[in-house]
Amino acid sequence: MERPHIVKIVVIGAGMGGMTAAARLARSGHSVTVYEASDTYGGKLRTEWIGKFAFDTGPSLLTLPAVYKDFFIRTGKPLGLLCEITPVNPSFDYRFTDGTSVKFANSSRHHTLNAIRESYGDEVSGYWENMMKRATRMWDVSREPFIESELRSPLSLLKRRSLVRDILTIAPWKSLRTFANEQLPDQHLRFILDRYATYSGSDPRRAPAVLATIAYVEEAFGAWHIKGGLGTLAQLVQQRCVDVGVNFHFNSRVKQIIIKKGVAEGVVLADGSEITADRIVANADAELIYNQLILGENRKLRKVRKNLKAADTSIAGFTLLLGLRKNESPKLSHHTILFPEDYDAEFNSIFNDKKPVEKPTIYICSPDDDAMVKSPDLESWSVLVNAPFHGVNGFDWSDEKFARDYAQKIIDQIEARGISVRDRLETLSIRTPADLELSANAPGGSIYGTSSNGAKAAFMRAKNRSPIKNLYCVGGSAHPGGGLPLVGMSGEIVANAIGSARNEQPK
Repeated sequence: MERPHIVKIVVIGAGMGGMTAAARLARSGHSVTVYEASDTYGGKLRTEWIGKFAFDTGPSLLTLPAVYKDFFIRTGKPLGLLCEITPVNPSFDYRFTDGTSVKFANSSRHHTLNAIRESYGDEVSGYWENMMKRATRMWDVSREPFIESELRSPLSLLKRRSLVRDILTIAPWKSLRTFANEQLPDQHLRFILDRYATYSGSDPRRAPAVLATIAYVEEAFGAWHIKGGLGTLAQLVQQRCVDVGVNFHFNSRVKQIIIKKGVAEGVVLADGSEITADRIVANADAELIYNQLILGENRKLRKVRKNLKAADTSIAGFTLLLGLRKNESPKLSHHTILFPEDYDAEFNSIFNDKKPVEKPTIYICSPDDDAMVKSPDLESWSVLVNAPFHGVNGFDWSDEKFARDYAQKIIDQIEARGISVRDRLETLSIRTPADLELSANAPGGSIYGTSSNGAKAAFMRAKNRSPIKNLYCVGGSAHPGGGLPLVGMSGEIVANAIGSARNEQPK
């Protein structure tokens, strides 16, 4: 029997998309080497220790855990044997300025509906139930073509037998806000649904209605925490890469992708070294790939570059890392959301004015995890507010005094909602969009690259197969999008796309 051809693959970046693709490809018998500009792995997924406290400085919960469970099963020992994964229940505690609140249960529509009923009555609970039925149908329609498969062209969707029915279900002409106004007469629920647009760094007034499927995904597949912090997942994925033969080079920035006659043939490192490759997987922001790593005019890239120029940059985040002493106050839920009175003012400030929000929605992550503190009388909070991106055409986040003053304003607003902070504060660290840009090489510190604003946003996102032959894109700025589960899916999509190369000679 003829042995399959071994393909030499270079992966640019050790983020979660790049590492999941690398391990799958190495497991299939290919030669895979990862070049990472920083001194560590995981991209934005990190658990950072500051003194006695550990903080998830990137993603703070795991949804669709089956994505990573599948990855580990297909590459070796199952994930469940490597770490402790616990359900987050309630999944979210939503609090409003009128003094009301509602806690959404983990993986239980029944309990969530009961919670809504107790807070706002039977009729309002019925609104959410009907909306979730529609969101379920949206997920059924969009899951395979828009998320689990390569999305090459809108024309590919025209071949579906159920095209008309699917279009009516997804309603691509509607924004998430329009959908919320139609489905949810209650403002509390509209705020909750609006927030799902921010999961892709977007404005609910422009993001597509299909983002309502995120509500279904959270409910159906649950919200999960990994003991010790979500950064544990990055450690385990990197170790799996090593176990299956992936080679890593840290502090090895790629400065150029070598293109000859329209074909990617290798990379040039910052020190001038040239590395040849049969296939290249770029786990970097699409803006960097197409406008910095590939030099000069290229006819094949005109459309990609045009799309990148036209796309809205996603929101960034301003983060406070608070190390606290426990007191007699009730323990917060794992995720607490403090909504402002005027949610639209937040989106106007970020997307129109490009200024920090005066009274933002405040997201507090307070894990009940003794592995994230050095003493049982301590707790660590990651506090996140949405923010405009850093730099030209955004906001200048390099002013350290402004950042410190803004952090104090956020704490003022938390305490105004009856949650004590200052009287038990031991450590305070700040992470601005400028910091994220520097640490994760994320342009402007944007969390998701480009936003999902507009009906065409999904088709304008960087495709997994580049127009440049033998170049592939993974990660949050590539299809199917940002967030832990989606970047894991992008790794699988790219590994499958390259898989056919086993029986091909490199060209």
